[in-house]
Amino acid sequence: MKTPHILIIRFSAMGDVAMMVPIVFSLAKQYPDVRISVVSRPFARSFFQRIAPNVSFMAVDLKKDYKGIRGLSALYRRLLAKRPTAVADFHNVLRTCYLRFRFLLGGYSVAHINKHKRGKKLLCRRENKVFREQPTSFQNYADVLAKLGYPIKPSFTSIFPEGGGDLKSLPNIIGEKLSTDCWIGIAPFAAHAGKMYPREKMEKVINKITLSHPTWRIFLFGGGKDEVDVLNSWAEKYSQCVCVANVLHGLEEELILMSHLDTMVSMDSANMHLASLVGTRVVSIWGATHPYCGFMGWNQQEDDAVQITTLSCRPCSVFGNKPCYRGDFACMNNILPEEIVQRVEAGIS
Repeated sequence: MKTPHILIIRFSAMGDVAMMVPIVFSLAKQYPDVRISVVSRPFARSFFQRIAPNVSFMAVDLKKDYKGIRGLSALYRRLLAKRPTAVADFHNVLRTCYLRFRFLLGGYSVAHINKHKRGKKLLCRRENKVFREQPTSFQNYADVLAKLGYPIKPSFTSIFPEGGGDLKSLPNIIGEKLSTDCWIGIAPFAAHAGKMYPREKMEKVINKITLSHPTWRIFLFGGGKDEVDVLNSWAEKYSQCVCVANVLHGLEEELILMSHLDTMVSMDSANMHLASLVGTRVVSIWGATHPYCGFMGWNQQEDDAVQITTLSCRPCSVFGNKPCYRGDFACMNNILPEEIVQRVEAGIS
């Protein structure tokens, strides 16, 4: 009898792929005799390489190796060689539609994600919003597996063993963390302006934390020259701050450090989900977007979502990529730095 083998496919942004991890982990643990191959972009290897013995990862560079129909056909043949018994399309875009159609024609069991676009559109429209919480991405992924005959009960804590990743593997500047130490992460950037707390206000958050808690260490997360320049300016000004991009090498090391943070302060962005993967509490800041769109981090608490709840225009966007209706960006500008600091402090014993 052929061994059950599920292909799980998603090519997208880091946060979306990170949200697959709790579901793939749960699938692997609850069906240990099922082979699972996760097919995604190369950056995601760190997410899946230690989940379970029955999970493997296949890196796919769509821009370099599999461009156009000819490239996708080559990718299909490569995936076919893995001899799957079922295909789970966790992405549902043109590329994955093509792949799953080829598998469907070959007689394979195929299912794809329902993104609940209509519900999100009604939630984010300008007038007459239907303010109804949408299914989370985790639920949407789990629903795909259920369609294939693999219902799961999601259960996940961290990609690392209890106690977090190995700090000794990081550069010496990170050092040992004592039981009395408090480490805070701050990830102030996001892909779209509608999801980003104003820079000058975030610096006030840092200033207030350093003044109130002179022994706390603050690790600043971001990438790209412009972001790193901002983080370096803060690190020079506030001695308790360290710009992570200057001292760590790659996503794997960042995840190790995140696993030892007491709290991560993040936008509705990938860093919220990365911290969630290592069991770290997140104080998340929401502006144009809203947790009701289904993108809250795994096991994160609603009370730790800092947001203005009295604006009738929120949310105005699923992804934070639309211009502000009001023109004053009140959803972020009206959040006081003190509110964020208080939320951080409230969760640290």
